[in-house]
Amino acid sequence: YSAAALLRGPHAPCLSPRLPRGFCRPPGTWLLYLPCTWSIGLAAEPGCVPDWQMLSLFGVGAVLMRGAGCTINDMWDRDYDKKVVRTASRPLAAGDISTFQSFVFLGGQLSLALCVLLCLNYYSIVLGAASLSLVVTYPLMKRITYWPQLVLGLTFNWGALLGWSAIRGSCEWSVCLPLYFAGVMWTLVYDTIYAHQDKKDDIIIGVKSTALQFKEDTKQWLSGFSLAMLLSLCMAGMNCNQTFPYYSAVAAVGAHLAHQIYTLDIDKPEDCWKKFASNRTVGVVLFTGIVLGNL
Repeated sequence: YSAAALLRGPHAPCLSPRLPRGFCRPPGTWLLYLPCTWSIGLAAEPGCVPDWQMLSLFGVGAVLMRGAGCTINDMWDRDYDKKVVRTASRPLAAGDISTFQSFVFLGGQLSLALCVLLCLNYYSIVLGAASLSLVVTYPLMKRITYWPQLVLGLTFNWGALLGWSAIRGSCEWSVCLPLYFAGVMWTLVYDTIYAHQDKKDDIIIGVKSTALQFKEDTKQWLSGFSLAMLLSLCMAGMNCNQTFPYYSAVAAVGAHLAHQIYTLDIDKPEDCWKKFASNRTVGVVLFTGIVLGNL
């Protein structure tokens, strides 16, 4: 899903600094995919493992939609990206590819993603299509509100609804809504940490974020979001009769988040990136707990 690699030819090296952030840095794709796995896992029948075919299908969809999201984001933000050290080498900002080429590539990404979506039931097709407006408009939010991370959370965790409906044919809202809310809170945690990498540049160019909103109170806010996430996960588990391994995983997630927040240095971009990337572990631990809880 690298526009630069495809448009510049087959010999573009994987570690080229001009590749989009989603190509050689996969945590974003995992963070999009993992809420889907939670939902698919919770929807499995008691005593059964999750549907591996559906997990694979959603994995392909996550790669495609993460790539499409990066393309859309880079198209909206190309003028801003030129002014930020970390993003100045992105293909559009650096002038490696044109806006028209980006539109063509985005069309290909969304067409392939549509093929994946059409493999699901009708309810899920409609539900999945409804998320496209969030995907397209999210990059604009940083111009409007200090809470773009909230909109990202609403976008990135749509799979918490879609995974269940793909298995069961419709959403069980008593499970799906708490799971979705937990994912949104989780996104507010990890993307606020991520946003602290760029806060100095963001102030200069006028871009908003929760990192700038919370400032030195960031850890208190992150603690509150983490608590809300854990309570919502417990509610989702109770509403679908989850067992001890699930709640053990929720406790482990809580311990990981507590350590992450306690040791976070919001003024060190490299530490912010490390803490952000470690959230993949959070998602994998919870998925493991869901599988073992079902069994």
